[in-house]
Amino acid sequence: MVPEALQSLLGAEVALGYRTYLDLVADVLEGKEVLPSGMRKEVERCRTAIDLALSGRRVALVSSGDAGIYGMAGLVFDICRERGLHVARPGTAPEGPVDFLLEVIPGVAAFNAAASLLGAPLMHDFAAVSLSDHLTPWELIEKRLAAAAEGDFVLAIYNPRSKARPDLLERAQQVLLRTRDPETPVGIIRRAMREGQWKTIATLGSIPFEEVDMQSILIVGNSRSYVWDGWMVTPRGYLDKYSLSDAGED
Repeated sequence: MVPEALQSLLGAEVALGYRTYLDLVADVLEGKEVLPSGMRKEVERCRTAIDLALSGRRVALVSSGDAGIYGMAGLVFDICRERGLHVARPGTAPEGPVDFLLEVIPGVAAFNAAASLLGAPLMHDFAAVSLSDHLTPWELIEKRLAAAAEGDFVLAIYNPRSKARPDLLERAQQVLLRTRDPETPVGIIRRAMREGQWKTIATLGSIPFEEVDMQSILIVGNSRSYVWDGWMVTPRGYLDKYSLSDAGED
């Protein structure tokens, strides 16, 4: 959590979010009105947050990681647009009337946290793909996976395996294996930087599926990614251009 997010939580009058995420910040929500909700209640949650903001309350709508990456920020904008509301970031000079002030506060995304635990797997171009087909058809997910693999992108895979859809990761693996070596390193991190954190480095051809759940993220290397001393690294290309023995090299 960045300091700006902490300050916003401390200054809020009411906090909304998925119950599990609110539990993670319960220590800074004491004395505030807290409105938890479950999965599949995202639209209702955002509508309530907007209505509270329109009434003049200071509202914190909590997401995990970064609210703008698979979080609630986009849905808030969608609903405001559909309702014809106008919002502005604090400190800006909007051209017209504003219904309430809205601030999207950055956070540490899951692929950032996971990458730091693995070493440096995101040092070159990468793509993030969610395997959840609740809102996105599997055909489109498969198309994006294939395109990223063909382009030799490092891949950060979100929502890899749920109880209701335990086969999605295996299906994704088969898509990637069409163009990527089965020895490609794959970092798997569950509950990154939270209690119960677990990580391992496997290969694309030998993913331990049973160890993966919806609180896990996978980072699939590109054709040049390697494992060294337990670290996963994707070269940026410096050693192709510079010699470490060059005089004057910093």
